[in-house]
Amino acid sequence: MCEEGGCGSCVVSVRSKHPTTKQDTDYAVNSCLVLVFSCHGWNITTIEGLGGRMDGYHLLQATLSKFNGTQCGFCSPGMVMNMYSLMQEGNLTTKKLEESFAGNTCRCTGYRPILDAFKSLCADAPQELRNKCLDIEVSS
Repeated sequence: MCEEGGCGSCVVSVRSKHPTTKQDTDYAVNSCLVLVFSCHGWNITTIEGLGGRMDGYHLLQATLSKFNGTQCGFCSPGMVMNMYSLMQEGNLTTKKLEESFAGNTCRCTGYRPILDAFKSLCADAPQELRNKCLDIEVSS
């Protein structure tokens, strides 16, 4: 644990009750900055909880790979988990997506393939990106 939160590679998705509204809230946190004692009552999903080689890959993992957004792979878990948390909120737009990845550092791809991959899953995705990704509802 670096305890600095500089790269975003350790991002996990958290679901917890909002302290005042008591509604379930989904958000991404850098696990290196969170003390285990503060996680009481949280439902935490890690990259391993989404999918993998043995259980099959999650749509986000497969899409990132299809768009060649993995490169060295160091940032991929954090990128996927950040996107997963955003998708839990519903009706994700490309503008919100672009504003939400400031805490994730990638030194290999220049971000373009990563953003293209995740933009293809947004409600307002450009048609040229949607055509690159298989629609799971149409192909079933």
